[in-house]
Amino acid sequence: MWKKVSAVVIPTLVAVGIIAYMLYSVWDDLLLTLEHAVIPFLFAAVGICIVAWILRGFRYRFILEGLGILKSLSFATACIFISQTANLVVPARLGDFVRMLILKHEDDATYSQGFSSIVVERVFDILMIAVLGAVALPFVLAVLAVPDWFITAIVVPIAAGGLFFAVLLWSGRMKSTNRIVVAVQRMLDEVKQASLNPRALLMLSGSSLLIWLVDVLVCAAVVLMFQEPVPFAVVVLAIVIGNLVKAVPVTPGGVGTYELALALTFGLAGTPAATATLIAVIDHLIKNMVTLVGGVGSIYYFGDWSMDLLKRVFTREIEKEETFGG
Repeated sequence: MWKKVSAVVIPTLVAVGIIAYMLYSVWDDLLLTLEHAVIPFLFAAVGICIVAWILRGFRYRFILEGLGILKSLSFATACIFISQTANLVVPARLGDFVRMLILKHEDDATYSQGFSSIVVERVFDILMIAVLGAVALPFVLAVLAVPDWFITAIVVPIAAGGLFFAVLLWSGRMKSTNRIVVAVQRMLDEVKQASLNPRALLMLSGSSLLIWLVDVLVCAAVVLMFQEPVPFAVVVLAIVIGNLVKAVPVTPGGVGTYELALALTFGLAGTPAATATLIAVIDHLIKNMVTLVGGVGSIYYFGDWSMDLLKRVFTREIEKEETFGG
């Protein structure tokens, strides 16, 4: 029992601690900064964020189609909403596995197909956000110095993505009767089926870049809300570093680590600490609130059984489910 509780409570306390420290360190300047905020940009940021979710649903529907699962845009978007809502609570991105069970329940898809759809989405997310960072980096380096680990954080995912696709190309040569190897081979074949053809590569790369550009625009609207003259390339780099840091599941939903990475990046560009902190916190708050509202709406979309499914995730009973099979 203690293990289950601590697995959720400890990462959550870490997240709260990071945010609390960031706010406390600039508390005297926070109210003054908020007084000069241009509120219409807040509503613009929310609207842009909703567009980003629709684009994510469109991409996920395409991934499912590549796996032979034909679903509507609303289904694909709701699927992501629920899993991402779960990720705001449970650690280590275990909420992603909700999608596997939804697909199994609604379409009788195999767990392998569900897992493969998540792998494709995650690979293109991380790879394209890193590519976006690589494009923005020269413009940022022209005006300010960045820590060496920023460059490493961008280069490593690009190299890992190249290695992953090399493994996919080679995977067809694997021959084994071992149950685990066969399961991995099936998953790799499904990932290849959904992503490794010219149409899929073009579609997934283009849509992923667009999704992250829209995500950047959410933050840019928050920057305008505080009337801060931050170069667009710096906003891009901040979102890139924040999401690459968030990809390491230290806290639920990357809360705390994401804000810290954004505030650090804006601070390098000379943004006052209080403003940098508010931009980071409000940007992530908008994205998480839209996720939460979308998650609640998606529960109504799927019905009562989806609430029972989320309860299982929160109690970590989902870990007992088979990862492959069906």
